[in-house]
Amino acid sequence: MKLSVVMPVYNEQATLRQVVARVLAVPFGIELLCVEDGSTDGSREILAELQRDHPALRVLLQPCNMGKGAALRRGIAEATGDFVVIQDADLEYDPSEYATLLEPLVEGQADVVYGSRFLGARPHRVLYFWHSVGNWLLTLISNALTNINLTDMETCYKVFRREVIQAIRLEEDRFGFEPEVTVKIAKRRLRIYEVGISYWGRTYEEGKKIGWKDGLRALWCLLKYSLKEPRLPCPSAAEEGESLLLKARDGNAEVSSGPPQNGNP
Repeated sequence: MKLSVVMPVYNEQATLRQVVARVLAVPFGIELLCVEDGSTDGSREILAELQRDHPALRVLLQPCNMGKGAALRRGIAEATGDFVVIQDADLEYDPSEYATLLEPLVEGQADVVYGSRFLGARPHRVLYFWHSVGNWLLTLISNALTNINLTDMETCYKVFRREVIQAIRLEEDRFGFEPEVTVKIAKRRLRIYEVGISYWGRTYEEGKKIGWKDGLRALWCLLKYSLKEPRLPCPSAAEEGESLLLKARDGNAEVSSGPPQNGNP
């Protein structure tokens, strides 16, 4: 199994070396795609140095600061792994939890997995009240418009089967990626799971970038894509049965291709 980690990077020199080390320490086949988004603090030079030392790290350079969504589009398009996970470069999310996020995907139960900061008993730094209210409100509106029951729509940790996310046309350049992709996967009737994760949030003094204007944009994106994106029909029972039959046949073919058993031809 190969995991593509897509990491937008914009002025993250304080945490960049540490987060890259944590990602590459994960015991999977890792392809780390760092999309450098026009940093002015030396992040680009750090990435060039890290790329020389780590063959699993690929650095993709944006021509200027184009935004998180644009960086994610670039990284997702370049991904070659079986699964694609979104990773921020600021140490708010812990790469050691990839195994938990991947479990529903590896078991064939999910197409998309969200890491929820509001499920489970893992550590969560206590920070801004109004941020939590805004996140709750956006998640509520998202659920009402899409008829799914997420607890954390705005989470960074989203993992996709690669062919699923690469088949979705993404448009948002900044933080509108989260509501856009949520609406679009819901409209496609994909199998979505949530798992609980930890959250080591940071303050604005420590480099947090998202603000109230991004919250308003997220609300606009929810409304825009809920109206614009067509809803795909549910697969029929016959289609689901045919898919299961094909998988069973593939499995039987692999078994039957082995050597004869018990002397039978």
